[in-house]
Amino acid sequence: MSKQQQPRIGIIGTGAIGGFYGLMLARAGFDVHFLLRSEYEAVKGNGLRVNSTEHGTLHLPQVNAWHDPAAMPKCDWLFVGTKTTSTNDLAPVINQVAAPGAKVVLLQNGLAVEEQLRPLLADSLHLLGGLCFICVHRSAPGVVEHQAQGAISLGYHSGPATSDEGYMLAQHGAELFKLAGLDSRAARKLQQARWQKLVWNIPYNGLSVLLNSSTEQLMGNLHSRELVTELMDEVMAAAAACGYPLPENIVQMMLKSTDGMPAYLPSMYHDFKLKRPMELQAIYQAPLEAAQAAGCAMPKTKMLWQALAYLSA
Repeated sequence: MSKQQQPRIGIIGTGAIGGFYGLMLARAGFDVHFLLRSEYEAVKGNGLRVNSTEHGTLHLPQVNAWHDPAAMPKCDWLFVGTKTTSTNDLAPVINQVAAPGAKVVLLQNGLAVEEQLRPLLADSLHLLGGLCFICVHRSAPGVVEHQAQGAISLGYHSGPATSDEGYMLAQHGAELFKLAGLDSRAARKLQQARWQKLVWNIPYNGLSVLLNSSTEQLMGNLHSRELVTELMDEVMAAAAACGYPLPENIVQMMLKSTDGMPAYLPSMYHDFKLKRPMELQAIYQAPLEAAQAAGCAMPKTKMLWQALAYLSA
């Protein structure tokens, strides 16, 4: 991809996800601009740093950091790495910093996040979802700890493109990450990909909070491992009931993959410990509502959500 063909990329939300993927894209030579709030001074002064078990220590000393969206240049691709709890508040900012016909990608967990944002976006903007398969967290302003993985899957949601054109845009987005040295692919069915990610997110996010445990601890105990498996089976059944059947071996693949991971504390664990809002709507309520509408019960998932809602309150 020549300099003339390279798009301008914007990162909205430079936490763990936005910081990692934005830094990787910038190191690959892309023109990347970061919109920051509380971390602006730290990143502007010290740059971005990723401490990675796979890539080593990565430092981006000079960052195109912006605090005022009105001053930020218009971007062809916008990758939104904020929590789903703040997406709606960012809609005016996204509309402001998006170039005409820009591609907006939500690098967020959960279900129905695109449906929540779409009515607030300009009709000319393309909306995509991005599923990040990565163990990463922020340890300090502008400092990201990358423990494992890093693959990303992009799918087209809505906008002025046809179905085939949307898939091509998702492929283009995936190519950006491939050029940054990351495993990436386009998904033809975004909702199916979101349900597949929930197979992992629903058990591990909530149980890490409820049991104050890492993935290693959850997998190392017979009872918690059985509960993880049962929750995964519920998500599989709900996905099928909603019209998005997943491969039968997904549960065993995810269990095996998690067995091979380092001790990891998911994002919801950090949100709870730092007294930030947990993403209960996107990761639990929306899937439960979709499953109920399809006539599928998720009793263990509902109980987990109820316990988390109690802790949140």
